Amino acid sequence: MQNDKIVVGLDIGTTKVCALVGRKNEFGKLEILGMGKAASEGVVRGIVSNIDKTVEAIRKAIRQAEEQSGINIGVVNVGIAGQHIKSLQHNGSITRQVTDHEITVDDVNRLTNDMYRLVTPPGSEIIHVMPQEYKVDYEEGIVDPVGMSGVRLEGNFHIITAQSNAINNINKCVTRAGLEVDQLILEPLASSMSVLSDEEKEAGVALVDIGGGTTDLAIFKDNIIRHTAVLPFGGNIITSDIKQGCLVMQNQAEQLKVKFGRAIADEASENEIVSIPGLRDRTPKEISLKNLAYIIEARMEEIVELVYAEIVRSGYGNSLAGGIVVTGGGSQLQNLVQLVEYITGMDTRIGYPNEHLGRSKIDAVKSPMYATSVGLVLAGYQPLDQRVERYSGADEQPVYQKPHTEPKGATGGGNTGGGGLLQKLKGFLSDDIDNKQSY
Repeated sequence: MQNDKIVVGLDIGTTKVCALVGRKNEFGKLEILGMGKAASEGVVRGIVSNIDKTVEAIRKAIRQAEEQSGINIGVVNVGIAGQHIKSLQHNGSITRQVTDHEITVDDVNRLTNDMYRLVTPPGSEIIHVMPQEYKVDYEEGIVDPVGMSGVRLEGNFHIITAQSNAINNINKCVTRAGLEVDQLILEPLASSMSVLSDEEKEAGVALVDIGGGTTDLAIFKDNIIRHTAVLPFGGNIITSDIKQGCLVMQNQAEQLKVKFGRAIADEASENEIVSIPGLRDRTPKEISLKNLAYIIEARMEEIVELVYAEIVRSGYGNSLAGGIVVTGGGSQLQNLVQLVEYITGMDTRIGYPNEHLGRSKIDAVKSPMYATSVGLVLAGYQPLDQRVERYSGADEQPVYQKPHTEPKGATGGGNTGGGGLLQKLKGFLSDDIDNKQSY
């Protein structure tokens, strides 16, 4: 049963590696059983740069989560991000042989699986194929074609690719830590599951996840993912600016940003001064909070302008009634909402991962910095595209995940692979869907 199923989300970020253990309670809300966190020293801008340090951080986070939850962790949902993430739109079509029968889930799956055969640039592979709208015999604007009659079935797909080396390095780190990958999920998609409401996705909304090394963007309209992007700037570059601008140590710059940082310099007082301990035998350094805010504002303006340019490039800039939802650790910067609204002219709010959370003994998980981690746990209970639930209910294979041909072992209940996974056999799916244990 869903209530007996336990899922573990593993967020391998630039600043932290976080493991969350969760399960659904009797009210359908997510209950966090345990959390583990470790400093991430082997990841740069979302990409693993040091295998050994990343493996050690994963082991530490998993060990803490196991001790807190009392559960032995074996299978995890893992997030992926980085500048190497690319997205594109592609149209595909199939001609059905049997014309007197209605379109079935198998027809939709055949069309979707054809997208995984697209030729991608060398060194990259497809991790997600997200259906947009379909055409049946040139009739446009069909969201779900199953049950209709027609000969020619066409579909418009949002395809997300990632570097093969980045995927392999993540899989290698997780495997060396003694774990198995169930799903590999794009991080902004995971974050969207935890902080966006169905109404916002329907109206049109841009999710902006400001992490340590990257800023992730996901745009939804009519409950369908329309555009994704990963920008190679995050909170760490602001810390680096403070370090250089104020001539302080890296850890001092991070503390200045977290405790006193503002995204709008005009909101900072000119008379407030912070004293920083000097180096050996040197006098303390005095930092003006006004100057600190000027440094932060300059960089945040650049990041927000890049995000807004990406929203405009997607073609949905004028149709997002839900505005912008900012989440991630960087969203906790004071006055950030006002800065985003000023630059973009769009309504903005901070996204907290409370939409699907029930009562939990771990209050820290309600912070925006854990939005991706919570979303990775939720991905074990619900698909990225709600149409998949209807298809799965018909004992058919899901359409949004990558086909997978290796047989599954008996230890965890997830598939292994480089990105979104597909159970091949109808019988396997129907027998296994209730018994799947991701722990």
